[in-house]
Amino acid sequence: MAEEAITNNETSVQDEWGQICSQLKLEFGETAFDSWLKPLSVGSFSDGVMNICVPTTFMKNWVITHYSDRIHKIWEHKNPEIKKVNFVVQTVNVDSRFHGTDTSLLKKISSTPTPQNVYASNFGNVVNIADYAKPDNGLQLSAPLNPAYTFDTFVVGKTNEFAYAAARKVAECKNVSFNPLFLYSGVGLGKTHLMHAIAWHIRKQDPSRNVIYLSAEQFLYKFVKALRYKDTAAFKEQFRSVDVLMVDDVQFMSNKESTQEEFFYTFNSLIEEGRQIIISADKSPSDLEGIEARLKSRLNSGLVADIHPTDFDLRMGILHNKAKQMGVELPEKVAEFLAQKITSNIRELEGSLRRIVAHSQLLSDKEITLDMTQDVLKDMLRSIDRKTTIDEIQKKVAEYFNISVKELQSSRRARTVARPRQIAMYLAKQLTSRSLPEIGRKFDRDHTTVMHAVRKVEELIVEDASLAENVEALRRALEN
Repeated sequence: MAEEAITNNETSVQDEWGQICSQLKLEFGETAFDSWLKPLSVGSFSDGVMNICVPTTFMKNWVITHYSDRIHKIWEHKNPEIKKVNFVVQTVNVDSRFHGTDTSLLKKISSTPTPQNVYASNFGNVVNIADYAKPDNGLQLSAPLNPAYTFDTFVVGKTNEFAYAAARKVAECKNVSFNPLFLYSGVGLGKTHLMHAIAWHIRKQDPSRNVIYLSAEQFLYKFVKALRYKDTAAFKEQFRSVDVLMVDDVQFMSNKESTQEEFFYTFNSLIEEGRQIIISADKSPSDLEGIEARLKSRLNSGLVADIHPTDFDLRMGILHNKAKQMGVELPEKVAEFLAQKITSNIRELEGSLRRIVAHSQLLSDKEITLDMTQDVLKDMLRSIDRKTTIDEIQKKVAEYFNISVKELQSSRRARTVARPRQIAMYLAKQLTSRSLPEIGRKFDRDHTTVMHAVRKVEELIVEDASLAENVEALRRALEN
C-alpha cells in the first residue's frame, strides 16, 4: 500500500509538472521555453520541498534569476503541499525515476523534439493532435493540425472577410471555380489559422478524402529525403494521389530550384486531375522572390486572397472571443487599451491576453485592471513603443563588437564577424515581427541561414555565460 501511495504521488507530481510546463510555455513564449525550461525535469519531493533538476550550473543560475518565482507560484497554486521549489544540477532520466508510471503529459511538453506536435489550449490542458485527427490516407504524410484553429474560432472582420469566405467555400465544396486558392498576409494575421480550419472541416465533413497539410519546408525535407534514399517514385505517388494538397509558407521554396521543379509538376498533375490545391505565403505570387516565373504563373492562376492588417474593431472582437474561450471577463477598458497598443499581429495580441490572464489566476484570481495590464506588459509595451528595426539592430551589434555594418552584411566567415552576424539575426528574430526571408535579405542571406543562426545562438546562450551576457546587454540596449 505504501509503495502504491508513493507511485500515485510521483504520478501526480509528474502530471502537475506537465501542466506547469504548458502554462510556462504560454506565458514566456516558445523560444524562452525551449532554451531555458524545456531541459528541466522533476526530481525528488520531500517535506514540502520540490527539487527540479537542471543540466548545468549556468542554466540553474539563469532559471533561478528569471523563472523560479513564477514556477513556485504556479506550483503552489496547483498544490498547496509544495512550500519550496529547489533547483539542483543533475541530469535525470525521467523514465527510470518513475518506474513505468505514465509520464506522457510531461513528454508532450518537455521531450517532444518538434513543438508543432503539441499544442496547449488555455492553461494546463495539453492537446495531442493524434487524439483529434481521423486516421485517413494522408495523416502520416501530413503535418499536425492545431485543434484550436477552426472556422468557429476565427474572428471575421473587414480586413479578412474575403479570405475567410474563399476558405469556407473550398472547405465546403468538392468542386469550386477557382483552383488553386492562394492566401497571403504578413506574420500573425491568420492565414495559417485558415489553412488548418480548411483541413479540419474537410476531414470532419468527408473523412474519406485524402488531405495533406504541410509547410513548404516539410515538403522540401521530404523531397530531399526521397532523393537521398533514391525513392522519388514513392514521393511522387504520395503527393500526386491526394485529394487536397495544402502547402503553408511557400516562400520558403525560394531559390530551391529542384524542389520548385518537383512542386511544379506535382501542382500540374493535381490540377489536371481536378484535385484541390491551397497555398499560403507572406506575399502575393507576383511578389515572391526566388520563385520561378512558371511557378508564379501557376500560383496566380486561381484565386488570390490577401489578409490585411487588423483594424481596431477586429482586434476588439479577437480579444473578447479569446477571453470567452479562456472563461474570463475582460474589462472593456483593458480590451480597448490592448487593441490600440498591439496592432502588429494577432499572435502578439493573443499572447498579451494570455500573460494577463495567467498573472490574474496565479495571484489568487486577482482582478484584471488597466493598471495591472500595463504593469504585466511593460516590457512588451516598451518594445512596441520603441519599434526596433533590423537596421538599428545591425548598427548596435556592429558597434558592440567593434566591426562595421558592412562587414556584418558581408560574406566574411571569420569568427569575429560570423558570431556577431548570428547574434544580430537572432535579435532581429526576437525583437521584430519580420519574417525569416525578410531578415535574411537584410544580411544578404537566405532564410535557412537565419534559422541556423537563431538555433545556434539559442544553444550558445545555454552553454556560454559570456555570450549570454553579451546578448542580454544588447537586448536591453535595443529595448530601452
